[in-house]
Amino acid sequence: MLSDLFSFTPAEIIALLLSIKVAFWCTLAILVPGTCMAWVFARKSFFGKSLIDAVVHMPLILPPVVPGFLLLVLFGNQGFFGKYLNEHWGISIAFSWEGAAVASAVMAFPLMVSAIRLAINQVDTKLEVAAKSLGAHPLRVFFTITLPLALPGILAGLILSFSRSLGEFGATMAFVGNIEGKTRTLPMAIFTYIQTPGSDLPAMRLVILSMMIALGALMGSAILERIIMKSLGRDARND
Repeated sequence: MLSDLFSFTPAEIIALLLSIKVAFWCTLAILVPGTCMAWVFARKSFFGKSLIDAVVHMPLILPPVVPGFLLLVLFGNQGFFGKYLNEHWGISIAFSWEGAAVASAVMAFPLMVSAIRLAINQVDTKLEVAAKSLGAHPLRVFFTITLPLALPGILAGLILSFSRSLGEFGATMAFVGNIEGKTRTLPMAIFTYIQTPGSDLPAMRLVILSMMIALGALMGSAILERIIMKSLGRDARND
């Protein structure tokens, strides 16, 4: 019984690798725009800021299937943008692993922005002002002062986004479907097993695997945070 619990089938391994690939590209794609957006929210005041902030964080409130449906309307093969991309460039995002990464990015982007924004808000603005008064260019101030001091928050944003992508289901299901070997990630594989009579054991196997991945990501994040805090000369609690 125990051996069966950890005997993964080729289809399950493919779902695992696909989930990791989607999560990796999702996190990589939103890192730079998420950091820029977080800095704008933390350091700038402008007309319409509250509205833009609400739009960015709306995926956290909406049912996940709503962003997925909107993505399908916009980037489906017959969608507003998707039809043009498909006819003129031969690019089809819907019902592909790239589409799964896009759907995951939409859902994970608010988490990335929130974590990095909080970290930037905690950076002492007096250090930035002092550097600018000495003639440092704003970009140099950002890359040499703001960014290094906000690294723990950036790391948190990366881990949250990666984990959110691994667990994404609703938006991905609506946008790319549940195609075995192509768009079936771990959550969709679990859902498939739940819907299949007599598949409790493989469903439990993937549930345990998902929990182990999440636990490993959180523990790794805590270790890296301690290393970064130590390198920045801060005291880290050994909780």
